[in-house]
Order: sequence, then structure tokens, then C-alpha cells
Amino acid sequence: MIGVRKVGRTDLRVTEVGFGCAPIGNLYAETTDDAAFDALDAAWSAGVRYFDTAPHYGLGLSERRLGDYLATKRRSEFVVSTKVGRILEPNPDTTGSDLAAGGFAVPDTLTRRRDYSADGVRRSLDDSLRRLRMDRVDIVLVHDPDDFVDQTIAEAIPALVELRDEGVIRAIGVGMNQWQAPLRIVRECDIDVVMLAGRWTLVDRSGAELMAECARRGREH
Repeated sequence: MIGVRKVGRTDLRVTEVGFGCAPIGNLYAETTDDAAFDALDAAWSAGVRYFDTAPHYGLGLSERRLGDYLATKRRSEFVVSTKVGRILEPNPDTTGSDLAAGGFAVPDTLTRRRDYSADGVRRSLDDSLRRLRMDRVDIVLVHDPDDFVDQTIAEAIPALVELRDEGVIRAIGVGMNQWQAPLRIVRECDIDVVMLAGRWTLVDRSGAELMAECARRGREH
């Protein structure tokens, strides 16, 4: 049986195993709608109730497929996180495939524009809600702001704090492939969660300092 944990200081609880939705956005290789649905259904049957997606994943395909699947479930039964920082817009210079630009086997009819402004955060979330066919998501993460850390701290995080305070979302944070920038953000911002990719595993423990800081701040609050 999959356990459940509380997210930071919030009242939000997630299963200890989540479903990362990049593969159902055709990461590296094409998959069908039926195969994506079957994968989601297998996770659900195993007890997974936390699903993480992003506009980046398949130029919105991951969000659309996840939304189609979760439309068959009661909203109170699952937790969804998505991300902000990339706005999807019509692509004027299509090549036929997004594999070279994003690693996803989808037509490149859309392109990603980085936007970590307060307005960009709100627009990205509105677009995601339409693709997900939902009126709310539970967690919103700032996605890969490696070259935009100052703007993230000055604009993106405050916009998310405002949305959290208004009850539009329940938890906020960052999702990155490095630990240094999240460490700074944890120290300087009022966030609830960090999604750290590949830096706290059995073979890579480089995120130890970030993990320790998160634990320390969790004990202080």
C-alpha cells in the first residue's frame, strides 16, 4: 500500500509515489492516447493519487491527456501539480517535430516562450487549467528558472504566493534539475515544496545541503 505524506506546512497530502507525466507527453518517443490512458489507469489501480505534469511536456499534450483521464475521477480523490515559466504560443517556424527543441515526439505547431513574470505565471496557469479541463490545480511549481532566478524571486514566486493566499492553489514551489538555485529560493522565499530532479538519488547525493535546509526550515515553522 502506498503511503501518504503532508506537503510542507499546508494541509495538502500526497501519495509517496507519484506519476510523472512527461512520458505521456511523448518524451523521446511517440505513444498513443490508449497507451497513455492505460499507464495512468495502472498507476491509479496501484494506489497512486499524485500526478505531476507541465506545459513543457509534449507542448501541452501531457496536460491534455492527464485531464482527459482524470475527468473520469472525482476531483477530491487526486492531487495534481503543474508548472509555470514556459508559455506555449503558435510556432512561425515549424520543422515538423519538437524532438530537437524539446525532446518530445509531437508536431512543433507550438513553441515555448520563457516567461517568469507575474503576468506570465497567471497566463500559464490559465492555459494549463484549460488543457487539464479543471477549475484548479493543487500545486504549482516554477519550472527550470536556471537563468531567471532573480526574476523568479522578484515576480514569479510573489504571484504564486498571492494565488495561494487567495485559495486558488494550495501549495507552491520550484522544480529544477540543480540544487543551488532551489537552495537560494528556499532561503529567500515562502515556498512549500521543491521538486528536485536527479540530485537526491542512490547514486547522486549532491542535493544534501538543500535537503538539510528544507528539513531545518520545516522544523522552524
